[in-house]
Amino acid sequence: MQHDDTQSAGGSTILLVDDEDVVLEVGARMLEKLHYAVLKAENGRDAIALFARHPDQVVLVILDVHMPGMSGGVVFEELRKLKPNVKVLLTSGYGPDLQTQELLAPGGCGFIQKPFSIAALTQKISELLLK
Repeated sequence: MQHDDTQSAGGSTILLVDDEDVVLEVGARMLEKLHYAVLKAENGRDAIALFARHPDQVVLVILDVHMPGMSGGVVFEELRKLKPNVKVLLTSGYGPDLQTQELLAPGGCGFIQKPFSIAALTQKISELLLK
């Protein structure tokens, strides 16, 4: 399930990665309401492929830490290989566990717990994009 429209009013694209369809749909609607173009990936492999096609357009990746198959940690490492300064907002239905803490350590990323409000999402995106 991918969306390849990388044009938006602000010219900013966010890659949303989550294995739950409802999170992808609700998250994409929130981001579109905030005037971002959204690329959606339901697994790590698709996320890496989409990011590789649009590295300059993607200003932020919102990445679920706990996914079946390829974990968010592995996806995060692969994205950093493609673009070392990529900004990533990690998400999880759980609090920031040890894996999340390790991913946050290098900087350039943040964490938001699911479910999140549009206000909380707006704040986290602003914090990351202003870094």
